[in-house]
Amino acid sequence: MIWLGIETSNKPLSVAIAKDGQVLAEIVQNSNMTHSVTCMPAIEEVFRKANLQPADVDAIAVSEGPGSYTGLRIGVTIAKTLAWTLKKPLVGVSSLKVLASNAELYNGTICALFDARRKNVYAAAYSGMDLNTIIPEHHGSLEELLQQLKRDDGPIMFVGLDATKFKEDIQAVLGELAEFAPPSLHLPRASKLIELAEKEPIPPLEAIHSFVPQYHRLAEAEANWIKEQKKGQSR
Repeated sequence: MIWLGIETSNKPLSVAIAKDGQVLAEIVQNSNMTHSVTCMPAIEEVFRKANLQPADVDAIAVSEGPGSYTGLRIGVTIAKTLAWTLKKPLVGVSSLKVLASNAELYNGTICALFDARRKNVYAAAYSGMDLNTIIPEHHGSLEELLQQLKRDDGPIMFVGLDATKFKEDIQAVLGELAEFAPPSLHLPRASKLIELAEKEPIPPLEAIHSFVPQYHRLAEAEANWIKEQKKGQSR
């Protein structure tokens, strides 16, 4: 089975093609260029390197969120368009789980997180080796997350570029319990996305239309609009 994987949930970009569990081609990059500029050329490049055509793909995997609103919209839109045009099933996987899978051999708790601004994070925690969920993916304060992790009283591996931003805050609460993945594991990989997607049931083609990113919170503009509506109703 041939898979195309697309990962654009945050600043890094990764695209891969895998066949029967073997990675044929993969691009992983962390540049300041927007995914609207880089994603389609990356997809074209992995097809060229794998010596395949889009019609050869059997299924498409995409990181469904949480993460950057813009990044998620771009990746999901491209994945949905390709899936519907090619009549191939589309499988979504948590972007946090994709990142955590980089450290899946760690013997302890793995915490993947993204900066959500104002000391808030998108985060989830998984057990090493099997990636069973310990703390479901959510949006919340970094302090609440760290206190929850501290109660487990075991070693925790933090994964992700944004984990390094909060290193001092994390160590202040968790001390020696906190460990940090090496830099090579901080970038999500589309090959890992495909590995996880292969374990999921294949949805029907009709599900492509209803597939949407999993933001886990409202966009700021939408939240402000709702707040203004509530103010108007209370007057």
